[in-house]
Amino acid sequence: MTDATRNASSSKDRVLIFDTTLRDGEQCPGATMTFEEKLEVADVLDAMGVDIIEAGFPIASDGDFEAVSAIAKRIKRATVAGLARAISADIARAGEAVRHAAKPRIHTFVSTSPIHLEHQMRKNEDEVLEIITKTVAQARNLVEDVEWSAMDATRTPIDYLCRTVEAAIKAGATTINLPDTVGYAVPDEYRAMFRQIRERVPNADKAIFSVHCHNDLGLAVANSLAGIEGGARQIECTINGIGERAGNAALEEVVMALRVRGDVLPYDTGIDASLLTRASKAVSTACSFPVQYNKAIVGRNAFAHESGIHQDGMLKNQTTYEIMTPESVGVSKTSLVMGKHSGRAAFRSKLKEMGYDLGDNQLEDAFTRFKALADRKKHVYDEDIEALVDENLASAHDRVRLVSLTVIAGTRGPQRATMKLDVDGRFVTEEAEGNGPIDAVFNAIKAIVPHEAVLELYDVHAVTEGTDAQAEVTVRLSHEGSSVTGRGADPDTLVSSAKAYLVALNKLVAKGVRLHAQAAAE
Repeated sequence: MTDATRNASSSKDRVLIFDTTLRDGEQCPGATMTFEEKLEVADVLDAMGVDIIEAGFPIASDGDFEAVSAIAKRIKRATVAGLARAISADIARAGEAVRHAAKPRIHTFVSTSPIHLEHQMRKNEDEVLEIITKTVAQARNLVEDVEWSAMDATRTPIDYLCRTVEAAIKAGATTINLPDTVGYAVPDEYRAMFRQIRERVPNADKAIFSVHCHNDLGLAVANSLAGIEGGARQIECTINGIGERAGNAALEEVVMALRVRGDVLPYDTGIDASLLTRASKAVSTACSFPVQYNKAIVGRNAFAHESGIHQDGMLKNQTTYEIMTPESVGVSKTSLVMGKHSGRAAFRSKLKEMGYDLGDNQLEDAFTRFKALADRKKHVYDEDIEALVDENLASAHDRVRLVSLTVIAGTRGPQRATMKLDVDGRFVTEEAEGNGPIDAVFNAIKAIVPHEAVLELYDVHAVTEGTDAQAEVTVRLSHEGSSVTGRGADPDTLVSSAKAYLVALNKLVAKGVRLHAQAAAE
């Protein structure tokens, strides 16, 4: 019996948190993380108390294998899982990747629904049962902790689903995951499915059941909680709810729902909720995916009150309009005003208060940028600091950096941009024209670093109020089926646009796209 099984059986109301940010979350278009970013996110997840970290899909690429292996060696508390299709080579590769983990797990899956069997697997039901028996047994010979998933379980006939679950447990699976792969289920259906499976499968008591819900209909968290009520004791989720299509169940929402509504959801997790905001920011920075302002638990407005009625109630008693405290999820309700006279000690304290823990070099870089910003703005808000620190972290390993930018714009075109970039330590300067200043800026980048990436998205918004507010720009580039997202922030919209484009370009470089920089111009 595995540690996970022992923990769940010793306390029936204990729910295990299985985080798949580094695997399912990273499959979100444009959310690819670098090796270093994956290690940083894994460290935060482990510190927060996540029970199982699904570190990646080892067979997918050498980079994925190396990241899973490094995380397996690095993490000492959580179980580290590697995903594998029901293919012998996949399972062997996953076993090799997690073999150094203190608590290794192989997570293997196969489709079970009629639509998947006919159009994707092109196998009949009996053939799939044979595959389950063979591959689960192979995984169990490599590790003691084996999770098996029935892909598209919620569109699988219950009789056949029972047969597949029974076969998986008999072959050695210790966790059975019944995912709502396409986000099709509603809570009552999902709850009933687990109850039926656990009642009808003879050896169901020998495994932990798990939920894994996608958010195509906005029901991922509701379905996850319903599955727990149906007898599941593991929830698979991601930070900020990132993932395929509309995403996965959000870890922070699941955890706080169980905590706040313990009166009707009498289940417990081992998560340190005070680190939820820190984890959210770490993942948002690594993926360059901004968290929507009204996102539950970790959004910028989650604890903000503008309505006069709400403000009046909050002043009289905080519980009138807040069902949890900001501190409980790692948000400080106090606002330390930062300005050009603030010193390093105050800046470091402010960063810690906001959930950032920077090394000395990162702190010095962020402080320098903060002082430059403070000289240009009347008021420096928390959101300003967050934007510049996130940008600093995201560009820490960049090969191409912005040095300077001058743009000539106005009613008489064409507009012209003069740009200097640091490309692998060499300064390169180029001028370019464009149909507008943004086009000129991006053309200047292309002139210095020729590439064939396509601009899929350009979005700009103000970080705070006022005419001197920082502009935060999001850029998405695609190249040969690979999509990446970059963000940049600066009081000058043109500068933030250049920064965002370069962040995305550097991510393509990190993914192996070859870029050919022009010869140094000075």
